[in-house]
Amino acid sequence: MPTLAAWLHDIDPFVFRITDDFGPRWYGMAYIVGFVAAWLLFRTLAKRGKSLLEPVQAFDLVFAIAIGVLVGGRLGYILIYQPSLLVEFSASAPWWGVLRINQGGMASHGGMVGVILACAWYGRRIKVPALHLLDLVTLAAPIGLFAGRIANFINGELLGKIVANPGEPSPWWSVKFPQEILTDHASGRTPEQEYELSRLLETQAIAADGNDLVPAAARTIEGVQRGDSQLAEQLAPLLSARAPSQLFQALAEGLILFAVLWVIWAAPRKPGVVGSWFLICYGALRVVTEVWRLPDDHLANPLLLGMSRGQWLSAAMVVIGFVALRIVTKRSVERIGGWRS
Repeated sequence: MPTLAAWLHDIDPFVFRITDDFGPRWYGMAYIVGFVAAWLLFRTLAKRGKSLLEPVQAFDLVFAIAIGVLVGGRLGYILIYQPSLLVEFSASAPWWGVLRINQGGMASHGGMVGVILACAWYGRRIKVPALHLLDLVTLAAPIGLFAGRIANFINGELLGKIVANPGEPSPWWSVKFPQEILTDHASGRTPEQEYELSRLLETQAIAADGNDLVPAAARTIEGVQRGDSQLAEQLAPLLSARAPSQLFQALAEGLILFAVLWVIWAAPRKPGVVGSWFLICYGALRVVTEVWRLPDDHLANPLLLGMSRGQWLSAAMVVIGFVALRIVTKRSVERIGGWRS
């Protein structure tokens, strides 16, 4: 729905709903797409003799990295962004804050550490160099990263920075996310607009027989996603137009990164070269795209010397990547792969 020059985000996070609040979500589908694409790529390269894997081992490698992504991504988020979840326990399921996936989410940097450990374990098990497995995984990773960022956009999470305050003309490419009313980020609203928003949320709270504005905000967002045009028209002028940082990162971490790595592995490379270039390119692209993305709103100090925590971690990846590249290129080992060879 167009509002000024911006588009009001009204995408339903469910692929389809079995009940009102249950059904397959696009976010889960993104993981499936990533893992299936990785399996197809590993199997194809193995069949053509471009890797040391046997075709039947492709699924086992995908299973290993899936565990690494899920466990590493979750623990990475907790350790980097919300360590308090480690000591939060309750009497109701899932009992432990680490397992409470509705609090926080996944961290891509933690997922990468999990993948490295998974490749080390599986490589040792099948007697294939772990660095070669990492090359395969990093070649497939941009596909999953692309799908994940598209899912972030569909969910209206990881919001971008404001490019126009509510009521102001906004760029054609900007997006108004209803999800901003559930965050603590600066909204750009005037006191009068904040009052109008509170009145709108109060009507939703009354409709739900309650007076808590947090469920009312969630009810408002769901109403927009379900196609309530009247509610959308009331809410749109009270939202800021934002940069769709999720789409910028999907382009950078998905399409651009995949193209670069694909070109690098056109010729046979020593194990670890492709993985090192992944660290360098992903880190550099992430530092750039984080310029348009807001840091997590629950962090006490979201910026350090003008850079977010994600940017510092990504900058460290670039340094590690260059160090790793220097080490692996000096090793006296056989070159492997090369889809064009």
